[in-house]
Amino acid sequence: MHSPSPKAAESSASRIPEIRVPGTLTLIGLVAGLVLGLVLAGNPMAVPILEVAGPIGSLWLQGLQMTILPLVAGLLFTGIVETIAVASAGAMARRTLGTIIGFLALSATLGAVLMPILLKFFPIPAGVQFAHPEDPGKVPGIADFLSSLMPENVISAAAADAMLPVIVFVALFAIASTRLADEPRRLLAVLFEGLAGAMMVVIGWVLKLAPIGVFALGFGLGVRSGGAALGALAHYIVLVVSVGSVMMIAGYLIAVFAGRRSLPAFAAAILPAQIVAISTQSSIATVPAMLASSRKLGVSATTAEFVLPLAVTLFRATGPAMNMAVAVYAAKLAGVELTGGALVAGALVAFATTFGAVSLPGTISFVSSIGPIAAAMGVPLWPLGVLVAVEVLPDLMRTVGNVTMDVALTTAVDSSVDADKEEAETLH
Repeated sequence: MHSPSPKAAESSASRIPEIRVPGTLTLIGLVAGLVLGLVLAGNPMAVPILEVAGPIGSLWLQGLQMTILPLVAGLLFTGIVETIAVASAGAMARRTLGTIIGFLALSATLGAVLMPILLKFFPIPAGVQFAHPEDPGKVPGIADFLSSLMPENVISAAAADAMLPVIVFVALFAIASTRLADEPRRLLAVLFEGLAGAMMVVIGWVLKLAPIGVFALGFGLGVRSGGAALGALAHYIVLVVSVGSVMMIAGYLIAVFAGRRSLPAFAAAILPAQIVAISTQSSIATVPAMLASSRKLGVSATTAEFVLPLAVTLFRATGPAMNMAVAVYAAKLAGVELTGGALVAGALVAFATTFGAVSLPGTISFVSSIGPIAAAMGVPLWPLGVLVAVEVLPDLMRTVGNVTMDVALTTAVDSSVDADKEEAETLH
């Protein structure tokens, strides 16, 4: 089999308009807002500043929120269509895709199970208070989850920010479009790709104002919570990174048990790619280093050149787990007690939306990836406005974990191909 890696690597992600986010300035804005809030806490001067900063922060959050639904619809439609196209590319593609789907489902389940456990044993520091403009919505139970899977009216579901039924509808619509004739199928694909691209441009505009919006939110948090706010952000980073670390460790186990490579050999081979991942924060930019790691592990060139571009396009292994972890943490900050139905709904959305994720810095995809999960669980979005400012640190773990899992997946597929060859030779 010849490697179709250029086609595998070419996806909607490569056609998304380039978006630049002032990540450093956003972090500086958060720190400045927190520090100023801490200094003025209890001072009468804080009141008039809060009267201005509060509406500014709320307006910026609304700007982010308005892009979520159309962006998710565009990205999810495009991602599902491309995934189905990959499945028709041959036996190796189907085997790789099946493995990817299984591990993404496992990742979503891990986030739904592990983060509540971590928060039980390591609760959020006391004294953190957000200014929130809305009351938490109804948290869905199991019955609510089941009844919401199929919308009676997708328009009214979208108007009510009922994310789960909208996602189910878009997924069914995308699958149905693949059964159409070539011309209408291509027209629909171009329409949804254009929708996603335009929304990415809008969210890029909103995120350019992130230093101002986050400063306003950080100031209110500092005034109301004092030093507990800094402790909560550090606590958040540690817990979310811990969830991502579990997925990264799973990559080593996959390479050993499914890829049949020794642990020291895999650890030594993957280290250079991990260093590149940390320095670039981009899985796509790390592909050459991952190919080199695969060669060191004895993976055939045919397998590596096919599986790695496909994995970079579709297999964001840490995404569902870490996105669920953020949404669960946001629920705790908002005082929302999650039911089993809410966690199931969130895990399903985390799994589904990962097929529409794009390979962009985490700050860009943060709200578009986690917003639908939070909405499906009945969690308000306002905690995400502050958490997005420190996403640059968890995003390092996302990239390193994804790169580790990509190479581990490649060794597993290569090992299964070798096993098939051995079986065929034995039969003959």
